[in-house]
Amino acid sequence: MPELRKDPILGRWIIIAQERGKRPTDFMVEEYKVKGGFCPLCPGHEKTTPDEVLVYGRNEGTANSSGWQTRVVPNKYPALVIEGELEKQGEGLYDRMNGIGAHEVIIENPSHEKTFAALSPEEMIFTFRAFRDRIRDLAQDERFRYVMVFKNFGKAAGASLEHSHSQLVALPIVPRRVSSELEGSLSYYKYKDRCIFCDIIRQERQQDIRRVCENDYFVTITPYAPRSPFEMWIIPRYHHSNYAAQDENSLQALTDIFSESLRRLDACIPNAPYNFVLHTQPLRSPQLDHYHWHFEIVPKLTSIAGFEWGTGFYINPMPPEETCKYLKEVEL
Repeated sequence: MPELRKDPILGRWIIIAQERGKRPTDFMVEEYKVKGGFCPLCPGHEKTTPDEVLVYGRNEGTANSSGWQTRVVPNKYPALVIEGELEKQGEGLYDRMNGIGAHEVIIENPSHEKTFAALSPEEMIFTFRAFRDRIRDLAQDERFRYVMVFKNFGKAAGASLEHSHSQLVALPIVPRRVSSELEGSLSYYKYKDRCIFCDIIRQERQQDIRRVCENDYFVTITPYAPRSPFEMWIIPRYHHSNYAAQDENSLQALTDIFSESLRRLDACIPNAPYNFVLHTQPLRSPQLDHYHWHFEIVPKLTSIAGFEWGTGFYINPMPPEETCKYLKEVEL
């Protein structure tokens, strides 16, 4: 029988449609092929991108030259622009402001062929360090309220360039999705005087039916009410609301568990398209007792159609306990 499950943070309902049950091999995933051709993100083509704002791994040479490990550049076609003032205005009952923000591309590795999941932890850590350092820098701009970090892998997940990269957008407002998560976790905290994410971690480690893997700093779970098969959350085991406050030990542990989690997904469904998004506190906020930063990895394995748009419900053909079992038992 199908089952309705409620996300305890957002109050969002999910339908687990087990009658549509699938195995990992049942999902149709477009074969991942590197087509090649000119790539503006590859070494040697640095002059075709805007000037870099951050680079790691270049021991010699001038700015915007090759020899780098990870490079961050402004998006050539930004959703928001950094120059100008917000100029908030009202037009009757409608509000608007100028499209002020920052839109950057994190080029994760010089290799055109390597996917993010294929990077070694030694290569991957530069990306998570770049997220932290760019958030810290952009937080100094008083116009910005939030920094959204995300990655699209695969055509079905919205990736437009083959070369592995992620993106960062600084926003002058806190997105509604983030506000809802903050409000939901605050409501729980006022009622129970505990962080809901800390309680989730405690219960998942005790039950051990949705815990994929963990290390001393982080745990990966398949959430109780997942939007997609094989959705995973990577959460710090110890309470902290601000991703940008991580030290190098925490970054290394995050890289290790992120690498393992993606390799487990890739072993279950090779080259599955996915999005990952960083959820963290708004800029310049104090440490929040009710909120917990984390990453959400959402594979793009099902379609969003009229029912989903009309109701806000997601239909998932696989319960998270089942996907967790596949992820845990797969050979790496």
